Amino acid sequence: MAKEKPHKNIDLDKLTEEELLKLRVCDLPLTIEGTWLEGCIQQLYADMEAKGLTFNPVCYLAEEWLTPENHIVIGIPFYLAHPALIRLEKKMMMEAEGETVPWCMKLLRHEAGHAVTYAYRLNEKRRWRQIFGSSSQEYPDTYRFRPYSKNYVRHLDGFYAQYHPDEDFVETFAVWLTPNSDWENQYRGWKALGKLQYVDFLMNQIKGKTPFVERSEKHWNYKRMRITLENFYKRKRKLSAEDFPDFHDGNLKKIFTVRDEDTAKSPTAAEFLKKYKKGIMGDVAKWTGEKKYVVNALLKTISKRCRELKLVLPSDESVSLSRLTAYVTMLVMNYRYTGWFRGEQKDKK
Repeated sequence: MAKEKPHKNIDLDKLTEEELLKLRVCDLPLTIEGTWLEGCIQQLYADMEAKGLTFNPVCYLAEEWLTPENHIVIGIPFYLAHPALIRLEKKMMMEAEGETVPWCMKLLRHEAGHAVTYAYRLNEKRRWRQIFGSSSQEYPDTYRFRPYSKNYVRHLDGFYAQYHPDEDFVETFAVWLTPNSDWENQYRGWKALGKLQYVDFLMNQIKGKTPFVERSEKHWNYKRMRITLENFYKRKRKLSAEDFPDFHDGNLKKIFTVRDEDTAKSPTAAEFLKKYKKGIMGDVAKWTGEKKYVVNALLKTISKRCRELKLVLPSDESVSLSRLTAYVTMLVMNYRYTGWFRGEQKDKK
C-alpha cells in the first residue's frame, strides 16, 4: 500500500465546523497509513489470501466508495480517514457510510469483487454472462427490487445485488469472501447458491495467478478535489427539485387534523414529527434501502407543510405514527423506483 503524505500545518481536531467547511478537500491532511482504515485493508488482504487469492487491490482515499471501471484499485471515502470528518459527514448526511469496522469490511469486500472482476476479466466469460447477465447493460438511475427473492444473495443493504449484473456478481463474491459466512448452508435451497458455487469455481481457477489487467489509475482521488467541504456537501445533499408545495396536503389531513377550537390545545403535527423523526427515518431507510439523508429531507418538507397547514395530532398517537410511516415509506419507494417522490418518471415533462 503506497504511503500518502498529508498536508502540513492543518490540525483538523482544532478547527471549528465553520473553519473546516472552508477548507478545500484536496488540502485536508489525510492518509490511510496509521488509521483504523489500514487495519481494515489488511484484513481484506488476509481474507483474500485465506481463499488462495494473491491479488491485493491498492486502496486510496477518494470522493466516495468506488472501483473505477476496468481499473484494479479501490477508492475509500476521504471522510473515513479522520474522526472530525466522520462527524461532519454524519451531521451533513445523517450517516457516514462505512464508519464502523464491520460496515467498512462489507464495503471493502464488495469493492474487491469489482477489482477482481476487472483484474481477471471475469465478466467476459460466457458462463459468467449466462449466470449474471451482461456487464455492458446500462446502470439504471433507479431499480426495482424483490425483497423476498432467493435468486440473489444479501450483503449490502437495499438488496443491491438486484441493481445490475456486475453488482449481482460482486455481492455474491463478497458473501463468498466473508470469513465464517457458511454460505453453503445459509443459501441452501436458494437459486443464489448456484451463483456462489460458480464464484467458488471461478476463484479456484485464478488462485495464485497474477492479474491479467494492470490499469490502476486512482480516479476521483480526493487530492484532485479542489471544491470546499461546504460546497461539496451542498452538492451532495442536492435532491431532484420537485415543485409541488401542496402535494402532501390531502394525505397529511388524513393522518392529522386541522386545528380548530376543539383541538386548540392538542400537540402539533410538527411536534409529533420531531418526537418520532429519528425512528421513522431509521425504519424507512432500513426497509427501503434508501439513504437516511433522503428520508430526512422528505421529513423536513412534510414537517414544514404541517406547520403551514396548522395540523395537530388526533387522539390516537399510535395510529398517526403507523399511517405517517406508511406514507413516508410509499413516497421513498416512489423515489427509489422513479427518481421522484410523486412517482413520475424522470423523462416526463
